[in-house]
Amino acid sequence: MKKVCVFGLGFVGLPLALSFAMQGCTVTGVDIDEQLVADLNDGITHHLEAYESKGIQQILNEQIAQGRFRAVTDGLEAIKDCKNIIVTIGIPVENHQTDILPLLKVCETVGEGLKPDDLVLIRSTVIPGTTREIILPLLERVSGLKAGVDFDLAYSSERIAEGRAFYEFEHMPAALSGINSGSAQKALELMSVVTKAPITLASSMEVVEAAKVMENISRDVDIAMVNEFTRFCKAMHIDVFEVIQVANTHQRVNLLTPGPGVGGYCLPNAFFYLSPKADELGVSLDLLKTARRVNEEMPRYVAALVLRNLPVAPAQAAVAVLGLAMKDFSNDDRMSPAYSVIKALQEAGCKVKAFDPAVPAEYDFKVNSLQEAVAGAHGIVLLARQNDIDFLNLDLLAELMSREGQPFIVDTKNFYDPQLVQEKGFKLERL
Repeated sequence: MKKVCVFGLGFVGLPLALSFAMQGCTVTGVDIDEQLVADLNDGITHHLEAYESKGIQQILNEQIAQGRFRAVTDGLEAIKDCKNIIVTIGIPVENHQTDILPLLKVCETVGEGLKPDDLVLIRSTVIPGTTREIILPLLERVSGLKAGVDFDLAYSSERIAEGRAFYEFEHMPAALSGINSGSAQKALELMSVVTKAPITLASSMEVVEAAKVMENISRDVDIAMVNEFTRFCKAMHIDVFEVIQVANTHQRVNLLTPGPGVGGYCLPNAFFYLSPKADELGVSLDLLKTARRVNEEMPRYVAALVLRNLPVAPAQAAVAVLGLAMKDFSNDDRMSPAYSVIKALQEAGCKVKAFDPAVPAEYDFKVNSLQEAVAGAHGIVLLARQNDIDFLNLDLLAELMSREGQPFIVDTKNFYDPQLVQEKGFKLERL
């Protein structure tokens, strides 16, 4: 069975590596985070993925015990006797600027250890053109080998939804292309070990790179549209969730659900992977730019709903935030809109305490229990649902909250039954 090396053991790389291991491959995962590597080799992960009733931690331990998975920090050692190299390193975005250096550093390491007949498969989301224009010459320069002749190079987009990674690596249709047909066929053979769904062979790597970015941006635009509808419906004093439900009875309409903003690593970054290439080509992206701005403004809109319901001045107010993850039932808090909501509330003067048992990261405002978050709060804002938060224990919440004015809940998830909340003495504010 194949030996596979996966660079990057995050929300994409780890379940991908374990997916290959479950198919009988011998997999080495590489990451520069020494603590992460140590935890993984000890069978510890905070991810919430599962496959066929097995949690990812059980899968990890089983694959370690069977000798099919290990994690290391030494990339050169990892690829010494491995012919199949997969790169899943993300490109961070800071202040709307992409930072490709982490990806290039990994590719430089790969180049240093590259051997004849190796396959390098890039599965990172990148600025269209990156694999051919930047990664290919880097690998050739460092290795002294020729792509498409001495080694194979291909690109395949990652399409998983966090929380469904194992299932979607297997069942989500995939797309790939290579520097030539031989590279594409070799990548197809490797991907087919895990992916049972159809795999589209595109005419060029640029097509797959662009398609991936556009897939993510299309959702960002769709969410921006319903977030704009939310403000319109609020001004009309009608329920946006009911409006969407009615609109979606049309067979050619499928409006998404509004929320407190757009988080995670994929959707908020997607526009900034496309815009550098668009600027280079002189192409305007006005609609996409506007959609990104609408979604970036949504957390401040949510904070404004909280502030307008406070019975006291913000400087005397306490607010409980429930859910810090970027989406429901997730432990991924990267670029979560919750942090922008909290920042806006704190800038207004509010004291904020937040609770999310699924998110392992620590913050000054994060507390360890629902009771601690809600105690003395004038209001609650629900930003992400989690299985281990007792949202419906309204009697307990009312007992713990401040007696100044009517306690309120800002529900960004359409979770609460308005009649029940009213009966328990709360004011409910929905998007």
